[in-house]
Amino acid sequence: MKIVVGEGSCGIAAGAAKVYSAFEKLTEKYDGIDLGFTGCNGMCFLEPIVDIYDDNGDLTRLVKVSENDCEAIIKAVSENSLEDLEALKISKEDEEFLNKQTRIALRHCGLINPEDIDEYLACDGYKAVEKVLKTMTAQQVIEEIKVSGLAGRGGAGFPTWFKWNAARNSEGSEKYLICNADEGDPGAFMDRAVIESDPHSLIEGMLIGAYAIGAGEMVVYVRAEYPLAVKRLEKAIKQAEERGFLGENILSSGFSCKMRIKAGAGAFVCGEETALIESLEGNRGMPRLKPPFPAQEGYWHKPSNINNVETYANVAWIILNGGEKFAQMGTENSKGTKVFALTGKIKRGGLVEIPMGMTLREVIFDIGGGIRDSKKFKAVQMGGPSGGCIPESLLDTVIDYKALAQTGAIMGSGGMVVMDESTCMVGMAKFFLDFTTKESCGKCVHCRLGTKRMYEMLTRIVEGNGRPGDIELLEELCYSVKDGALCGLGQTAPNPVLTTLKYFRDEYEAHINNKKCPAGECSALIKYVIDSSKCVGCTKCAKNCPVNAISGKVKQPHAIDADKCIKCGKCRGNCNFSAVEVR
Repeated sequence: MKIVVGEGSCGIAAGAAKVYSAFEKLTEKYDGIDLGFTGCNGMCFLEPIVDIYDDNGDLTRLVKVSENDCEAIIKAVSENSLEDLEALKISKEDEEFLNKQTRIALRHCGLINPEDIDEYLACDGYKAVEKVLKTMTAQQVIEEIKVSGLAGRGGAGFPTWFKWNAARNSEGSEKYLICNADEGDPGAFMDRAVIESDPHSLIEGMLIGAYAIGAGEMVVYVRAEYPLAVKRLEKAIKQAEERGFLGENILSSGFSCKMRIKAGAGAFVCGEETALIESLEGNRGMPRLKPPFPAQEGYWHKPSNINNVETYANVAWIILNGGEKFAQMGTENSKGTKVFALTGKIKRGGLVEIPMGMTLREVIFDIGGGIRDSKKFKAVQMGGPSGGCIPESLLDTVIDYKALAQTGAIMGSGGMVVMDESTCMVGMAKFFLDFTTKESCGKCVHCRLGTKRMYEMLTRIVEGNGRPGDIELLEELCYSVKDGALCGLGQTAPNPVLTTLKYFRDEYEAHINNKKCPAGECSALIKYVIDSSKCVGCTKCAKNCPVNAISGKVKQPHAIDADKCIKCGKCRGNCNFSAVEVR
């Protein structure tokens, strides 16, 4: 029997490290029980997760495990009585989260020990590199990627083969292959999970790319806020070097390539490839004018290729299984699968990998289980701060680059933030503009000042100070920033505003004309009142009010003094009788 604890960042945050430690102490007393760990399998909503494999390899999955459960688990495993653990076993309904996915980039995540190269090798690890170095030319590799239709998964969806081919054909013997693992979108954690759970798939994919373009050095630019990912990637690089997959004369092929990590300072703009290059060179992360493109003049002004983690994670699978098999999945315009970080007001949040062409409704309701707390779906934010909000009327939109762009959103790196009826869409636009305003590098006027002016207008609107003409002025500002900004950050920053104006214009009008927030979220435009017909005088609301704004006698209806109320919502949260209302 083997017990495996899921120790991705999400699992550790939920207590997986404590669970593992408890198992360590207990397994010392039992023979025949192996203890191991793995990364995130994507089911973040069920962490900590413990997988039990019997001698035949059959899996029993336990979820939401605590330290207090460990002794009972060990006892059941040692006595081969797993039926005693029914209360901890994953439900059939939650199993659908994984059953309805198609996993390529995440194929090993949650299944292997990310710190053990032998487990990766047992899953055909590095066989794609061996095939490439021994049987394929660089041009054949690029052709296979072209057949697959693999597009960059970092957001733009640019054909991967085209970038590789351009770098290969550029003059110069010194070339670089770079991985963009900056991942700055709020709510996005796809790249982090892949590095934490399957770092060798990134190394192998990058090696194949380096061979294709003729690069002798690879650099992974990763956020310093991902310490576990950095630690596991460092260990994987060392293991790959020891086994001869990195360094000089790899697999006696004559091809040599080394790899290193650069921890970035966490600037969102460094997700833009030329700003990333500036940061790599030790400069402030600010975008360069293009052309020249990085394929001609990139890192240290040498030909360079940049893709993100998910893009590289697909490469070894494509080489081993063939580009045609990858291209059979997806749509005419978008091939293969895509990983999404499904977050927000969703029942089952986590990492999702689905074939292109699945609808938003299928992802949110079939895989994600729908909206939690029995509330209604309102919108889904796609593409992070650079994306847009898609309303319920467009839930049957298929997931591919072209279809999502037609809604006003973008695929982005894969953030998918679900919102329910309690979300104010004006407030949501303000949230993303706050982010992009702070993250703007300030190089160009349109982005530096335009995003700030938009943010100030949105702030004024949610505070009840909106004026007639603000909507039209907002739209004019949006298009000015889109047309005038230098890089993708500024050009896409207005998307959250434009899509909420397009699909939820009535909410803007209510804020400006009626001084009301339809969602009841903007504190300046709401007030808390107690329905005397529902209030039983339990005094719980009064006891929890931090400013003593609630008065009333025991077993008598209470009242809120609007002048004292700071609208913190504690009264509503503590009322067991739904007597506190927002108006």
